[in-house]
Amino acid sequence: MTTLQSVLKTYSARLRAFQPNARLYLIYVLIMGATMGVFRLIFNFYVLSLGFDEAVLGKLISTTQFTGMLLALPIGFLVDKIGRKPLLMSQSIFLTIAIGAMALWQTTIVFYAMNALLGIVQSISAVVMAPFLMENSGEKERTYLFSFSSGLRMGSVCIGNWLGGYLPGWIANFQGIEPTSSASYGGALLSITAISILGFIPLSFISTKNRYETNSPGFAPFQFAMKEPKLIVKLLLPSLFISIGAGMFMPFMNIFFRIVHHQSDQVIGTIFAWGSLAMGIGLIIAPPLADRLGKIQLVALTQGLSIPFMIMLGFSPLFSLSTFSYYVRMVLMNMSGPIYQTFVMEQVDKGAMATIASLASMVSRFGRAFSPTISGSLQVSYGFGPPFAIAISLYAVAVFLYWVFFLRRDMERGTLPIPGD
Repeated sequence: MTTLQSVLKTYSARLRAFQPNARLYLIYVLIMGATMGVFRLIFNFYVLSLGFDEAVLGKLISTTQFTGMLLALPIGFLVDKIGRKPLLMSQSIFLTIAIGAMALWQTTIVFYAMNALLGIVQSISAVVMAPFLMENSGEKERTYLFSFSSGLRMGSVCIGNWLGGYLPGWIANFQGIEPTSSASYGGALLSITAISILGFIPLSFISTKNRYETNSPGFAPFQFAMKEPKLIVKLLLPSLFISIGAGMFMPFMNIFFRIVHHQSDQVIGTIFAWGSLAMGIGLIIAPPLADRLGKIQLVALTQGLSIPFMIMLGFSPLFSLSTFSYYVRMVLMNMSGPIYQTFVMEQVDKGAMATIASLASMVSRFGRAFSPTISGSLQVSYGFGPPFAIAISLYAVAVFLYWVFFLRRDMERGTLPIPGD
């Protein structure tokens, strides 16, 4: 009980230490998370309701990731040249345009173009977030800010998932149409553009007086990459394997629960909502665990433990066991995300943070740019078994690389932290 009180006291102190810019950013995260929670649940169903199959859906998802991958470095350059705030505000506008356009114009060319725009949105988010949070936090509260930001996003995604499960039905009842029709899904997407545009408001109040926002030399960050190529490979290679594996199954989980376990939109929305909430809780409790175990130790442990639950998720014939495994896997795998981001940012020079964040985004999206297309084709021919088997193998490789690159070295040097110290 004393330990719990101490942890809560520490957590409360770290939250109170958040700077004004960080607090405004968290409001934006709340709005964007709710928007994306609805969109990610509905979009796959929307595409299938228009007569497209999983192979086309995989290509659309790949378009988003491929665009984000290609533009990560240019966006990183812009982040240093024009600042964090203009890019964040552009992100809010682009997201609203992309969702609204796909709801209004149901053509193949619009879908591909707007998924490319979503790739820009996601790339801005990935590239800007880590440097922005690093610059607007002190050393003591930094890990808490990274994790709390991700946890808050998941909490708002939870709300969006729940809303997305019911929104098409409400629109269908109002218009007298089928809840699984393209008109119902399109109307649901159009309605969330009103939520999306609200994100522009907190961003407009962010102060732009950040030390590294406008004075970074054009190509100075690349000097760090040339000086420390081995370190960069070690930091990014595990993420590459994770991204390839995640792209094989994560974009299709709503389709998985519908086809394999025959669940309705409302049930799937509820599953996603509770999954996002569980992941949000995991993200929030991650910093105290990282304090006790060490950052990279927590990353390797949680991602390693997630693998047995991935096996049960993909191959269990029981809906209840598959759902339980989905929740546990979500918590274990994703609670390490912001911890690893913090770890990576701490290994690089301050002037190179935006560039390293860009490279990390490119690596993360490289796998997700190609594997959904491969997965979609495999699903059409063989079902979900092969995509899950590939993903499980790649996750195991990533965990092994954490050991080879970081944990083994620290153990040999005797620098691993002792739990509880």
